[in-house]
Order: sequence, then structure tokens, then C-alpha cells
Amino acid sequence: MIKCKLSNILGERKLKVSDVARATGINRNTLYNMYKEETVRLEIDVLDKLCVFFNCNIQDLLEFHPNE
Repeated sequence: MIKCKLSNILGERKLKVSDVARATGINRNTLYNMYKEETVRLEIDVLDKLCVFFNCNIQDLLEFHPNE
């Protein structure tokens, strides 16, 4: 299973989903679903914008758990 770590990143940086949506142009609902780990699929451009915004790598946003 792939887990999204967006909620951890937002918590560490004291940001809200709406802050990221405004700054990146990513739909708020898309970000909220990632935050709640309810996303079924992710667009490459969304991941790209998040990596640029947070100045991070894809591994900082997503992690793979093989046994879940």
C-alpha cells in the first residue's frame, strides 16, 4: 500500500490545505483527499507541484508499505 504523508508535512510546517491550494493552484478537494489518505489516483502534475512547493522529493510525499 502507498501512503501519502501530506498530513505530516502540513503539520510540521503548520500549513493548512487551503494554504497549499492557494499557493499551488491544486484543487482543494484533491489536496484534502490526499490529506485524509482517501485518494484513489494521483496526477503527475499534482505531485510535481507539491514537490516544488515543499522543496522535497517524491519519497517525502509518498511511502510504500508492502504488507498492508
